[in-house]
Amino acid sequence: MADRSEEEQLDIVKRWWKENGTSLIAGAVLAAAGVFGWNAWQNYQEGQSEAASVRYQQLISIATAQELDEQQTASARELVAELTDDYGKTLYADLARLLDARLAVQQDDLEGAKASLEQVADGSSRRYVQSLAWLRLARIEVASGNPNAALELLDEPISESLAAQQADVRGDAHAALGQTEQARSAWQNALALAQQQDQTLYGVQFKLDDLGAEEATQ
Repeated sequence: MADRSEEEQLDIVKRWWKENGTSLIAGAVLAAAGVFGWNAWQNYQEGQSEAASVRYQQLISIATAQELDEQQTASARELVAELTDDYGKTLYADLARLLDARLAVQQDDLEGAKASLEQVADGSSRRYVQSLAWLRLARIEVASGNPNAALELLDEPISESLAAQQADVRGDAHAALGQTEQARSAWQNALALAQQQDQTLYGVQFKLDDLGAEEATQ
């Protein structure tokens, strides 16, 4: 993995984000609703500033698009800044930072993405949201040629509902280190966990198939 070009590294992160990013951010809202209870979650939303709710919906509509032009990106970044400055301790701010990391990846700025994710990982009081940040930081470390750093991040107390994604990225880190059997075991575990939790994991079976194809040629 360390021999990959910077362009290849960015493509890996962008592809992963496209496959997983929007659904996992949506999952953060659903997880919050599950923890607090639906009525409590509605009361929480009502207790927040109406302006924050409006701004966040605007951010979602812009940031989750497949491709953004410069004006859309600038508008999204302004909304992130407003939400994090004015509502810094709320779930709105945490999710805005996750979306800001997505915007940074789309602009080929992995360091900017890491900065936004580290703010969530270090500052959020919400375990599911923290877990998303740890997973995405680990993904970036793998793509950047730092699989050992990724494995350290994956040892954080990641939410059980994200265990399949955790195992998937763990497999990628082991593969980057040339640890084929550890990678195989992690990816098989990822598929098993995804099935148990009725989740869909993209690309994991292809990675397992690639391992088998490589062995057959040796």
